[in-house]
Amino acid sequence: MSLKNNDKSASVKKIIEESIEILDATEIPIFEQTERRRERMAMAFLAVAGVTNSWKKAQGLEEKRTLKTRDIITFINEHFEENISSGSYDDIRRKDLRLLVLAGFIINSAEKKNAATNDPTRGYSLEAEFKNLIVCYKTNRWKTKLQKYIANKVSLKTQLARKRNIEKVPVTLPNGQLLELSAGQHNVLQKQIIEEFLPRFGKGCQILYLGDTSNKMLFIEGKILATLNFSRGPHDELPDIITYNAAKNWLYLIEAVHSSGTINEVRLLELKELTKNCPADVIYVTTFLNKKEFKKWIVEIAWETEVWIADNPDHLIHFDGHKFLGPY
Repeated sequence: MSLKNNDKSASVKKIIEESIEILDATEIPIFEQTERRRERMAMAFLAVAGVTNSWKKAQGLEEKRTLKTRDIITFINEHFEENISSGSYDDIRRKDLRLLVLAGFIINSAEKKNAATNDPTRGYSLEAEFKNLIVCYKTNRWKTKLQKYIANKVSLKTQLARKRNIEKVPVTLPNGQLLELSAGQHNVLQKQIIEEFLPRFGKGCQILYLGDTSNKMLFIEGKILATLNFSRGPHDELPDIITYNAAKNWLYLIEAVHSSGTINEVRLLELKELTKNCPADVIYVTTFLNKKEFKKWIVEIAWETEVWIADNPDHLIHFDGHKFLGPY
């Protein structure tokens, strides 16, 4: 791993890279951060440890080394060729040290009893066991100590992965296949569309495409879409869900609206462009979680489209002109 910041001297870049290597080895998800955030995290870690060139000199709470956020900024500026503003002390707490504190590698203690979380007098120190580990870095004891240290702890990477898995939204496709959507109201609505809307108004449908907020191509039946001459286009042009009823030759293009994404007149033209060579009859559906959300967007809904509201699942609202005019 090498830093792109070529303004720093070789010795400074080296100690920062070693710091990142330690954090990665102890399973801090540091490579999920931007390059600059990794560098900032590494320098904050070095400042708390009091390390500028040798890991053997690392000190923690047992050595009574405790730094306030402004002290950390001062240390970084003095030793790592930075010019971070002293007013950025809250970024040290909320961004640079956050994962290390969550992992228990760095602990904070208030000089004032019951001090507020954002009190700048809070002090940060290396946890004793972690300090005893990092002083062995670059020695012949490092690998053994590291393996033992990791074996006795549930890593932050593992904890965060479990949290993400717990928060996922499971959804069962009409064919019985189980998928997991990332957490969020948008995907809660997509689950409702598949498990509540389709059994009522799209019975016999096959899912051809399902996008996820974190994975736009979570599920796609590309060959079937190709036989329907569906123009794929850029990912952001696709509706949230595409489903097909082969018996009726109906293709459903469905949008799940949480904060945006109604099928308005402009969006309808975009979707028609994607299906201009499609031999199937196309049905356009905008969906909402509840009537309150629908009310926000009602003036945008395009004519010749459908609306479905998840908390009233047995009903459709038709924006279809004269097509459904007549007694109920």
